[in-house]
Amino acid sequence: MITNPVRKALIERKVTFGTWIQLPYAGIAEILANAGYEWIAADCEHADIDMKEFIELARGMHGRGAMPLVRVRENDTLAIRRMLDGGAEGVIVPLVNTAEQARTAVAAAKYPPLGIRGYCFSRMNNYGEDFDQYAKEANDNIAVVVMIESKKAVENIDKILAVDGVDGVLIGPYDMSGSYGIPGQTSHPDISAACKAVIDACCRAGKSAGLHIVKVSPKAIQEALDAGFTFIVLGADVVFLSEAAGNVLKTARSILEPQK
Repeated sequence: MITNPVRKALIERKVTFGTWIQLPYAGIAEILANAGYEWIAADCEHADIDMKEFIELARGMHGRGAMPLVRVRENDTLAIRRMLDGGAEGVIVPLVNTAEQARTAVAAAKYPPLGIRGYCFSRMNNYGEDFDQYAKEANDNIAVVVMIESKKAVENIDKILAVDGVDGVLIGPYDMSGSYGIPGQTSHPDISAACKAVIDACCRAGKSAGLHIVKVSPKAIQEALDAGFTFIVLGADVVFLSEAAGNVLKTARSILEPQK
């Protein structure tokens, strides 16, 4: 039985909102969780977050309703296994371009006979206190999302989605634009067509399509929903901090200007 609400939403293709956390401070995880995000993914690919720091972030989320996910640094068996042992409820795996790479990711996240994840006493099973229960339920509850970030991945999307254990995909718009030779042009017709191809493939496979909306706006969110995306990343802690700090200063200066 699936008790992980994020994996359940992925399988049922229901809308779920989460965000990235790139600053390794538990207080930020607490703030984001208190804001109501359904899941928060620690970004170990592009940020300086190791296993110890992820565990502190997960402790910050604990009891606040947000499920701790991790974007691992690479599609590496040990990288995936270690974060799951640290208490991650799912992994987001970057740069998956082929079905074979998708199978590698799934195998790392699943215990035998479905995969090659190693058994141990660690945080995920309360250091062995809940070993039997966790071992019995983990394969049903750990979510596996693979990132589609290249032209090659788009070309292989049907084969990637056919891999048992892949619950959904997440498009990396900036990396994808780079692979098409138009870096940063995430609204380019070629990228829009690639996104549509991924969404259509997810519909055929009955799996969730995800998108990172870096600059969040009502228009961007509505467009993502209308397009068929359900696993949606909203901004990131660093984006929120930068935008809020800039907006507050802009407001203060606008008030000061007329007084000069």
